[in-house]
Amino acid sequence: MDSLKCSPVVTICGMEKTNIAIVGLGTVGTGVARLLLDCGDRTARHAGRTMWLRKAVVRDLEKARQRIDLPEGVLTDSLDEVINDPEITVVAQLIGGLEPARSIMLRLMESGKDIVTANKALLAEHGPELFDRARQLGRSIAFEASVAGGIPIIANISQCLSANQLESLEGILNGTSNFIVSQMDEFGTEYAEVVAEAQRLGYAEADPTMDVDGTDAAQKLAILAHLAFGATVDWSTIPRVGIDGLDPVDLRYARQLGYRIKLLAVATLGEEGLELSVAPTLLKIGTPLAEVRNAFNAIRAVGDAVGPVFYHGLGAGQMPTASAVIADLIDTAVGRTKLTFQTLEYFSSENPARAIQRDTANIRGRFYLRLSVANDPGTLAAIANVLSRNSISIASVIQHESESTLDPNSQRPDRELVPLVIMTHEASEGTAVAATAELEGLDAVEGSVTRLRVKG
Repeated sequence: MDSLKCSPVVTICGMEKTNIAIVGLGTVGTGVARLLLDCGDRTARHAGRTMWLRKAVVRDLEKARQRIDLPEGVLTDSLDEVINDPEITVVAQLIGGLEPARSIMLRLMESGKDIVTANKALLAEHGPELFDRARQLGRSIAFEASVAGGIPIIANISQCLSANQLESLEGILNGTSNFIVSQMDEFGTEYAEVVAEAQRLGYAEADPTMDVDGTDAAQKLAILAHLAFGATVDWSTIPRVGIDGLDPVDLRYARQLGYRIKLLAVATLGEEGLELSVAPTLLKIGTPLAEVRNAFNAIRAVGDAVGPVFYHGLGAGQMPTASAVIADLIDTAVGRTKLTFQTLEYFSSENPARAIQRDTANIRGRFYLRLSVANDPGTLAAIANVLSRNSISIASVIQHESESTLDPNSQRPDRELVPLVIMTHEASEGTAVAATAELEGLDAVEGSVTRLRVKG
């Protein structure tokens, strides 16, 4: 941010002024305030008006705030100062969670304010209620920053690709988890150490649970599925597996096979309905999604007219998200948001468009299986027999040498265990689940079987 060529906000004679408030001066809110205050020439040029920061609402006035010098009178702990000020017309509501975020948004709209938000959890949970209320009040809600940080994916899907029936979306939607996996994969860094580093850099919250368990990506996927397919999706029904249980050994074995593991969000529209999932997935090294590193996000969309398109950019951190918020503030101030908001009817509960979510058991794909097996004659034959009975064909098998002769924690510490990695041909998720359970019941297999999806 310090290297950007900015000039401070100025009021040019004859130029209209739009008064803005920020509710929540955390990481993103601070970035938005800095752009409004330090880059006023830029925002005025794009908006054709002065974007004036009038109020910033916080819970604790005494809290130390680094790298931000607010003009006198801007900082307040009273939301009423915003609600009761008719000259404030646009509010960047940048607090997380569901409550009081929901109630605050309703109060702001009812007092005549248009809203810009980055709160994907709130939209995924209460989108229809909030958007219906905004339409009733003649207000608008802009939410580009809610998905993929600095990537303008909301505008691209809902407007730029509107000539298309989108067929699929595949994306890395959580910059925090991608940073963690990248560091573990490339440098062998321990999971806990990388999480701490992500927190230090501002990529992860103090409690990173929603990032690492797949919740954040599932909420973003629900929003994208609504925009892309007209689907009303309860994000909590999306099958999801996070990276918090990812074993570093699988990162190493995947790389030996020519793959990288990424937390992949998938939405695919087929004749049988909509496939939705979030899970660690093996992606072929050299393909665009496999090469997305650190805190970057990426989305690959396929439209029936345009074909495949690829979007890539920073998906976590202060300034990339603040960039998206500022773009929405400008669009709202000049009236573009209101036009698209009323026309596109986002999240309408009166006429919800629903797409049937496919039963995951019927979804087909390839799988990576890792087993810890007894180094005995007949073990591989027994495993192959289980897979065959479940109509799963083996593409390749790699049996690694044992890294330790005996495992004292084994149910049978007297026998030698070796890691076995199997790559399958295409099979249904249901048969893969059944085969996994059967494999775990074999005497030759120790402990649980790791099963990951494979793409590319």
